[in-house]
Amino acid sequence: MRKNSLILVFWSVSLLPVLSFAQSAGSVAVTAAKASYSGSGEASGSPQPLAVQSSSAEQGPVRIGVGITMSSLGVGAESAMAITRRSNVRGGFNLFDYSRHLSRDGINYAGSLSLRSVEAHYDYYVLGGFHVSPGIIAYDGIKATANVSVPGGQWFTLDEASYVSDPADPVTGTAKVTVNKVAPSIMVGFGNLLRRRGRRFSINFEVGAAYHGTPQATLNLVGGVCLPGVGCTPIASAPQALADVAAQQAKFSHDASSYKIYPLISLGIGYRVR
Repeated sequence: MRKNSLILVFWSVSLLPVLSFAQSAGSVAVTAAKASYSGSGEASGSPQPLAVQSSSAEQGPVRIGVGITMSSLGVGAESAMAITRRSNVRGGFNLFDYSRHLSRDGINYAGSLSLRSVEAHYDYYVLGGFHVSPGIIAYDGIKATANVSVPGGQWFTLDEASYVSDPADPVTGTAKVTVNKVAPSIMVGFGNLLRRRGRRFSINFEVGAAYHGTPQATLNLVGGVCLPGVGCTPIASAPQALADVAAQQAKFSHDASSYKIYPLISLGIGYRVR
C-alpha cells in the first residue's frame, strides 16, 4: 500500500509540470500562428481573423492553488490545478490519530486509531462556488488496534462463556479492525481553491462519504483461563476457550459490518498561487 501511495503522489506531482508545459506549448503555437498570418495579412492588406484573436485571449498561465484542511480524515494539506473554466483536479494527504480506553464484559481495551491517507478529487463547479467532487481515498499505514488485558483473578466473558483470568498468567492480547485500503468517495460543497477572479484566499467547506467496504475484526488472546473445580490452563491448550475466542471475533465483525461508509466533512483555507 505504501508503494501505491507513493506512486499516486508521484503521479500527481509529475502531472503539474506536464500540464504546464502543454499549455505553454499551446500558447507558443497560437502566437506563432498569429505572427505568421499577420505577416501574410499585412502583405495582402487583409485583417487578422477574429478566431485567432479569440483563441489567444483564452490562453493564460496554469492556475495552481494550495490549502490546509481539518476534516474527519484528520489534519491535511492539498493542492489543485485548473483543468477547465469550471473544473479542477485536487489531491492531498491527511493525518489522524485517536485513542480510547473502555471495558466490556470484564475485558479492558486500550484502543488507538492511526490513519494516514491520500486522496484525489475531480471538482466540477455547477454554479458559482458550489461543486460536486467524485474521488478516491487510499489508506496508507492504517492501524485500528487495541491492547487487550484481563487482570488476574477477574471474571470475563467470551461470547456466552465466562472464565477467570489466571492469576499466574493473566489474559492479554490484541484486537484489530481493518477496512479496504482504497475507497471511492463523493463530496459536495462550497468554495474554490482556485478562485477565477478576485482575492487569492478562499474558504472551502465540503461534506460527503467514502465507501470502504465491510470492516473485518480479529481477536487474539494468550494467557491462562480458569474454571472453578476444573483448574487453570493456557488458552492455546483449551479447545473450548479457543472456540469462544473465535465466536467473540465473529461477533465483533458482525457488530462492525454495518459501518461500510465513512462520513466525510471538511473545512479548509486555500490560497491561489497564480
